[in-house]
Amino acid sequence: MADIRPFPCVRPREDLAQAIAALPYDVYTRQEAEAEVKNSPLSFLRIDRPETNFPRTVGLYEDKTYEKAAELLTGMIEDGSFVTDEKPMYYLYELGKDGHTQTGIVACAAVQDYESGLIRRHENTESEKELDRIRHIETCQAQTGPIFLAYRANAELKEIMDMQKQNAPLYDFKGSDGVSHRVWAVTLGRDIRRIESIFEGMHSLYICDGHHRCAAAARVSERHRKETGAKLGEDTRDFFLSVLFPHDELVIMDYNRIVKDLNGLSEDRFLDRVRKKFSIEKIGRKHFRPQEKHHFGMYLSGCWYHLTAKNEVLIDNPVESLDVSILQNEILAPILNIEDLRTDKRIAYVGGAQGMNALERRVNSREYEAAFSLYPTDIEDMFAVADQGLLMPPKSTWFEPKLRSGLFIHKF
Repeated sequence: MADIRPFPCVRPREDLAQAIAALPYDVYTRQEAEAEVKNSPLSFLRIDRPETNFPRTVGLYEDKTYEKAAELLTGMIEDGSFVTDEKPMYYLYELGKDGHTQTGIVACAAVQDYESGLIRRHENTESEKELDRIRHIETCQAQTGPIFLAYRANAELKEIMDMQKQNAPLYDFKGSDGVSHRVWAVTLGRDIRRIESIFEGMHSLYICDGHHRCAAAARVSERHRKETGAKLGEDTRDFFLSVLFPHDELVIMDYNRIVKDLNGLSEDRFLDRVRKKFSIEKIGRKHFRPQEKHHFGMYLSGCWYHLTAKNEVLIDNPVESLDVSILQNEILAPILNIEDLRTDKRIAYVGGAQGMNALERRVNSREYEAAFSLYPTDIEDMFAVADQGLLMPPKSTWFEPKLRSGLFIHKF
């Protein structure tokens, strides 16, 4: 029984929403974040990545960076850049690009549901990244970036959302990346009660993006309970900012790999070893983007290859049957000696939204020696992994479009 609650949102003043809304903090390098803040001085990235307010001599994880985030957030609330809604409400958040739209419900999900496994994860978290968000939440006394959750599509919820979207939106703007954003407030008590009741009938929700923020929210709740003796569910810290989308509206894109070198192998020797587990077709200059599972593209020395996994490597297991697992288990680890996808500096990742040209550029620059394009992970495969309490390899899913930070804030 999912506990998904309305909340009094802190949100941008209508005329400032477009200027404040920012892509998630973790899609930027420090240099990119600094450039974005310089070009867009109202961007919420100033708060999500507060080190951008300091010279490079100030580290990402120093006390003063988190204190700066809290100072900026408080200042924008006090000067009216943000407004606070007086009563708890749900909000609808629609994102659209290239003819595709998806609409989620903005709400607060329960830490208890995360701890019990009703809210299911498919990735591990890294302690340093988790600690960063814990400190950000505790210093700001707020959750500033929503966790992206999915639920199995529900006809009654869709009917409610379609009705709400006939009203005038609170926000309606297009980002510089071409993604449109529209937001509505669900204000009527009967609609709020219906939404809450529908979620109460759900027995599983899934984290699509935001594993570190979710884990951090749970740790903040746990710390507060230990310090105060409060019971779980009694405090606003026991709930975390979320946007929940129906699974049939979501788009998962490919999450591709580029590698620094061939582990000392000649190209011929490397191809010979790959050929043991994959059939190889030489494509030439035209890039190859897989159109079905268990097929892979490989770019090497200015040439594309089509790799097809042989039957012997296909395993009836929700994790091992994923294409990201096949690539890891049959090429990256045994041939290229890339064992840990989280820490090995010889591998990097390129989201499918950047296209095949991005892979070619990185290899052609000689910064990397080879690239691999993958077929996107299917959302049903993601659900199957999460339902069994298993974990996917890192960087298995790339959801587009990305939710904006700064449009919704859950203040304690």
